[in-house]
Amino acid sequence: MARMIGVIGGSGLYEVEGLEGAAWREVETPWGAPSDAILTGRLDGVDIAFLPRHGRGHPLDPASIPYRANIAALKTLGVTDVISVSAVGSFREAMAPGDFVVVDQFIDRTATRAASFFGPGCVAHVSLAHPTCARLADAAEAAASAAGATVHRGGTYLAMEGPQFSTLAESRMYREVWGADVIGMTNMPEARLAREAELCYVTVAMVTDYDSWHPDHGEVEITQILATAGANADKARAMIRALPGLLSGPEAPCPGGCDRALEHAILTAPAARDPQMVDRLKTIAGRVL
Repeated sequence: MARMIGVIGGSGLYEVEGLEGAAWREVETPWGAPSDAILTGRLDGVDIAFLPRHGRGHPLDPASIPYRANIAALKTLGVTDVISVSAVGSFREAMAPGDFVVVDQFIDRTATRAASFFGPGCVAHVSLAHPTCARLADAAEAAASAAGATVHRGGTYLAMEGPQFSTLAESRMYREVWGADVIGMTNMPEARLAREAELCYVTVAMVTDYDSWHPDHGEVEITQILATAGANADKARAMIRALPGLLSGPEAPCPGGCDRALEHAILTAPAARDPQMVDRLKTIAGRVL
């Protein structure tokens, strides 16, 4: 079985050009419809599925994104590797606007979003100690560098609820006390759900601003973010074009075990499982159910 690359595009990235046989496909899941139709096609002989996280035209705010449907839809199409591209603010002087950060850790401050496919009737606990895939991170770093971006390997992403930006006190706490490197509103629970769906996942964070902590840059302004996000999107498209050459070939077991995350995660005994819940879960957990 060949690998299939899924790309989730954040603010400023709503489409990918140059796909052979490109078509927008409507996908329905047990958790409803995803944020938008999914653009599928081939790039250098590799199958690609692109999903605009906020929908084309950006109609969805971070809290209203159907995260479970998005991940389930990619899984349904056969995606094996998910590259999540996201606009972020930076807490580090060295991670400047225009730079890319290949994230490897998260702090989750979201509170209103469904964070799991599992629940009453079928309980599971996956490991999130290392929430991103090192193999995918290698490819993303190389592809972003080839696209001309300044790339930082490793960083902690603080996921906030939004839709407002941080207060100055919050920004200082996240940076100085909690040690976060970048801040965004969308990669949680996305990363959690990708792990439950046994998908390899990595975040490429595109820095647009310094949040509100930086004494020389002032508070975050949406006009500034949009201008930088537009320039970042061009580099992100170039990064995507470089990915097939780094992720082609037959599917092989993930060295980090992302594709086997549910191996020992389901605790509910078969006789005690809710049949309706199990039927829904087959979309993302059919391998173990």
